[in-house]
Amino acid sequence: MSEKRAKDLPQGAMITEAGNARLYETGSWRSKVPVVDKEKCTDCLQCWIFCPDNSIIVEGEKMKGFKLTHCKGCGICANQCPAKAITMKEEGA
Repeated sequence: MSEKRAKDLPQGAMITEAGNARLYETGSWRSKVPVVDKEKCTDCLQCWIFCPDNSIIVEGEKMKGFKLTHCKGCGICANQCPAKAITMKEEGA
């Protein structure tokens, strides 16, 4: 099955097959993008726990960045970060 993008779906489309969210790149929906300040980040992984889109990249129990193909720019990661290491910036700024 080839990867599908959100813009390829009709308006109001539903994903009806369980477990296939990885096939749909939904990052194009966002207007803001998360940016992490690694000097402030304590690798507590609260961002990873609360991200509804599994967009936080974790390797070796450390936050490494964001999977922007799925990030919708909701800002939950920034709101949950106790170190205030994540900020939301305008897309393309």
